[in-house]
Amino acid sequence: MPITDETHRFTALSAQLTGFDGATLEATGLTDTYRSVAAEQLGAERYARLLRERREPDDTTDDELRQAARALTYLWYTGSWPGSPPNTVSPRAYAEALVWKAAGLKAPATDPGGYGSWAEARDRSGPVDGIDGVDGIDGIDGGEEVGGSKGVGGHGR
Repeated sequence: MPITDETHRFTALSAQLTGFDGATLEATGLTDTYRSVAAEQLGAERYARLLRERREPDDTTDDELRQAARALTYLWYTGSWPGSPPNTVSPRAYAEALVWKAAGLKAPATDPGGYGSWAEARDRSGPVDGIDGVDGIDGIDGGEEVGGSKGVGGHGR
């Protein structure tokens, strides 16, 4: 599909709702697909209104637009349109879902890394840096036991 003003507005709205920049969203290869899904599921009038009133939903946003914004965010993060049951757009949409990028993971069953692949460094290309680990928290990194006590019940051994 050709890049239009609507494509730019949709990408900008999606970036605002998801916290990921437009380049990351476009790199999924699903921008046009999600734009089509949103337009179809929301209906032309509600979709156009969502793009026109592009802002983060707040207490002044009517419930219809708030639900539309949530559905669009859900679509980007899961690769599915919400419902009972959710409608997964495609296997690629599942694999490219932002939830995996936000967690610094690959979608399960989509990247045959082989034995030991879980021990490799993760991709941290999400919207914000995550916690690097829990080292330094008592009892977690193996350096100290909880509360600095030794052995069971605080008795040294």
